[in-house]
Amino acid sequence: MWWWYALLSAVFAALTAVLAKVGIKGVNSDLATAIRTVVILVVAWGIVLVKDQPADMLHLSPRTWVFLGLSGVATGLSWIFYFKALQLGKVSQVAPVDKLSVAIAIGLSVLFLGETLTLKVALGALLIIGGTLVLIL
Repeated sequence: MWWWYALLSAVFAALTAVLAKVGIKGVNSDLATAIRTVVILVVAWGIVLVKDQPADMLHLSPRTWVFLGLSGVATGLSWIFYFKALQLGKVSQVAPVDKLSVAIAIGLSVLFLGETLTLKVALGALLIIGGTLVLIL
């Protein structure tokens, strides 16, 4: 089941790039990111409220709050830089560089989470890096 969610994530990420490129014409990229963030905030809280899950917040550990907070900071910075890159560059170049995050995430998961780096995973990361270089050079 995770595969379907990941595929949907990829489809919506692709739509994000194209829609954002159109939406940021003549708009400061930081303002565009802020507007996008408000929309995401409303949608995310709407889902939580519809599923009647807000009380789950009361059961989160301090460690969970810290790491979700840090993840939020990383996400915000990623979006700010992504929108600035989209404003200055082509989607066909910005999106592949952004997807280097997959290879970087693999490396970080090995270093910090102790995940195993198999030959298949390493080869996949190298192909992602190689594909990105082909698309941007």
